[in-house]
Amino acid sequence: MKLDLLAIGAHPDDVELGCSGTILTEIKRGKKAGILDLTQGELGTRGTIETRYAEAANAAALLGVAVRENLKIRDGFFRNDEAHQLALIAVLRKYRPDIVLGNAIEDRHPDHGRAGRLIADACFLSGLRKVATTGDDGKPQEHWRPSYVLHYLQDWYHEPDLIIDISPVFEQRMKAIQAYSTQFYTPDTATATEGPQTYISGPGFIESVAARARMLGKRIGVNYAEGYTTEKKVGIRNLDALILNET
Repeated sequence: MKLDLLAIGAHPDDVELGCSGTILTEIKRGKKAGILDLTQGELGTRGTIETRYAEAANAAALLGVAVRENLKIRDGFFRNDEAHQLALIAVLRKYRPDIVLGNAIEDRHPDHGRAGRLIADACFLSGLRKVATTGDDGKPQEHWRPSYVLHYLQDWYHEPDLIIDISPVFEQRMKAIQAYSTQFYTPDTATATEGPQTYISGPGFIESVAARARMLGKRIGVNYAEGYTTEKKVGIRNLDALILNET
């Protein structure tokens, strides 16, 4: 299956928090998108592996992605090394995405920064013919390098290189985030889920997610937006790409 867009996150819910508005926007434009979770989020204080899988499936259905996979590497202890790079390269070559959305290069959670660097390095190495990987069918895979790797903003704020309007899909984006009811506050599950309170489980965190989207939207004159950093300069074919439709 060829994907136009592959969103990658260190943990289930990273993608929803960081770039689900962009995914929804591109799917509504007819693009085919998928999600790859690197770990099962097994070290999370709240919830279990089983509940994380169920929540990830619910979120994927709300987003309308064509595929969601989990690489099942070790939460908290994975490294940006050859073994992990090759495992990720095999997925990149399997789906051949034109654009990859990945974790921030630096963030509060050390997994995010490691994952961001792992994703960037694997996307580059995936384009090298002499890096050998094998597909699910046991056959050698062809090299493939995405055109762009965009890193979504997470807990720490980084000045974005690119800001994308997500105003029309904002409410659906928030529903996908709140599909992780063991992790985040929702009015319906605020007292239903047992477990200690965490940095992300209170109502203030969800409010901050919405506030970040509003702040980024204000930067480009729309209601809500998502921001990205990129190590590769973004090119456009003509100046019409700079024009936003009036809202």
